[in-house]
Amino acid sequence: MARKKQKIVVDLDLPKDDPTTRNFYLILAISILLGTASGLFWVTNSGFLPTPNGEPMFTNLACSTMTGNPEFNGPMTPSYAANQSCSILKDEAQVIVWEESDGWESFDRAAASFDMPGVNRETLPAGVVVMQPVTVTCTVDAKEPTPYTIAIRDKWKNPVPGASARGIAGLDDDCGLTVADLEPGQRYEFGIWTDDRDQYIDRMTFTFTAEYYDGIPDNMNNKSLWLGPTLGNTQLRPMIFLNFFGLTFFLFIFPASYYAERVALARNEKEEKFPDFLRDLAEYWKGGLSMTVAVQTLATSEYGALNDEVRKMSSQLSWGVKFGDVILLFAERVGTPLVKRAISLISEADRAGGKISDILITAANDSREIKFLEGERQRAIGSYIAVIWTSYGVFLGVIVVLAKVFIPAIADSNSGGGEGGDSGGQNIGNMQIRAIDPLFFLTIFYYGVTMQAMGNGAMAGLMATGRITSGFKHSGMMIVLAILVFNLIAFSPDLIGVQVLDGLNQSTEPYAPTRLSAV
Repeated sequence: MARKKQKIVVDLDLPKDDPTTRNFYLILAISILLGTASGLFWVTNSGFLPTPNGEPMFTNLACSTMTGNPEFNGPMTPSYAANQSCSILKDEAQVIVWEESDGWESFDRAAASFDMPGVNRETLPAGVVVMQPVTVTCTVDAKEPTPYTIAIRDKWKNPVPGASARGIAGLDDDCGLTVADLEPGQRYEFGIWTDDRDQYIDRMTFTFTAEYYDGIPDNMNNKSLWLGPTLGNTQLRPMIFLNFFGLTFFLFIFPASYYAERVALARNEKEEKFPDFLRDLAEYWKGGLSMTVAVQTLATSEYGALNDEVRKMSSQLSWGVKFGDVILLFAERVGTPLVKRAISLISEADRAGGKISDILITAANDSREIKFLEGERQRAIGSYIAVIWTSYGVFLGVIVVLAKVFIPAIADSNSGGGEGGDSGGQNIGNMQIRAIDPLFFLTIFYYGVTMQAMGNGAMAGLMATGRITSGFKHSGMMIVLAILVFNLIAFSPDLIGVQVLDGLNQSTEPYAPTRLSAV
C-alpha cells in the first residue's frame, strides 16, 4: 500500500536587516565617543579639575608623557625651560612690524625711538638663551650720491654691536641691517645721518621687523588656560577650550538627531504620496482589474518617494506572492503608523472578501486628512519657532555686547585702584568694587548661551513635530551659531588674556633734522 505523501512547510523566521536602525545606532555610538573625548578635553583645560602646580591637567598629562619631565607633576609651576621642552607649550616668537611707508623727507639727520618688548631675562633659568632678532629693510633716495649711516643705538646713544650699516644714496638706494639679538625691556633709537652735514636725503622709507618672546606659551594665556594656536595670520583660535564645551553637546545630540530627521523626512515624503496611490488603486479595482494587475500597472506611474516601494510590490506580485502578504511587507518597509493603520484595514478587508474599493477610498481619505492636519499644525507652529529663534538671536546678541563692550569697560574703569583701596578694585563711598576678570564673565556667558541653545532648540523641535530628535537638531544649529559668533567677535585677544602688541611704542615722527653724535 502506497504511503500518502506529506507536505512539509518550513517557516523561515529570519532576522530582518534594518539598515536605518543600524546606521542610527552606529552614528549615535560614534557621536558619544567623540563627544566624550571633546568633553574630557574641555574639562581638563577648564580649571574645574585643580592641579598641584596650577597648570591645566591636559598640559600636565601631555607634557609629562612627551618629555618625562617631573616638573609637570610637581607642586611648583613648570619653569620656562620645562615649557620649552614640550612641543605644545613652547613660547613662540611674536612678530611686530613697524613700517614707515610715507617716509622721512628732506633731512640730513633723522631718528625715532622705540621700546623692545620681551621676557625679562633675569627671570630665566641658567642656561636658557632667548634671542630676539631685528631686521630692517629700507630705501633711501637722494638727488646726488650721498654717503650715509643707519644704526640702532641704546638710550646712551651708543650703537648696538652689529646694528649699523653704511651706504650711498643716489647710487645704491636699497639698504638694511640685521641684528641677531636686541635685549628686551629697553628703549632704543633707530636713526640715519649723512656723512656730510651739507648733504641731504630726499626720502627714506623702511620696514622694521622685530621678534620677541613674552615668556607665556603661545597656546596659553597668562592665567594658564588653553587657548590653542591661532588660525593662520588671524587672531582666531578655533582650539580654545571653551569651544569644546559647545562641541561636546553638539556631538552628543546633533549627528544622530539629524540622521533621524532625514529618515523621518524621507518617510514623510512617502506618506504624502500614499493617499494618491490608494485612490488610484481603488479606481483600477473599480475598472475591473485585479489587485495584481492594478499594482503592476501603477508601478509605471509617478509617486515621487513612493516609486521604489510600488515597484517592489509589483515585483513581489510577479513572483507569485499573495497581495495580502505584499501590502503587509510594504507597511513593514515604510514603517509609519499612518501607513500601517491603512494597510491593516485593507488587509482585513481583503481577507474577509468585502468591497475592497470602498475600503481603499476610505483609507485614502483618512490618510489625506491626517496629512492635512499635520501640515496645518506645522504652519501654525511655524510662527512660534520663528519667535524662539529670534529670542535666542537677541539673547546671543545681548550677551556678546556685554562681553565685548560692557565688561571690558568696567574692568578698565576699576583696574587701577581707588583712593584708600588696593590695586584690585575701586572704592565708591563706602562701597568697594573689586577688579573683575573679563575672561571669567566671558566664560560664564558662553556656558549660559550654550545651555540656552539646548533648552530653546529642544522646545522648538517638540512644538514643531513632537519629536525630541527634531528639537536636538535645532539645539545643534543654535550651538554652532553661538560658537561662530563668540569666535568671530567675543574671543578677542584682550578678552581671553593674550597680549598682542600693535607696535613698538615708537615715536610718531622722526626727530627734527639735526646732527647726531658720530658713531
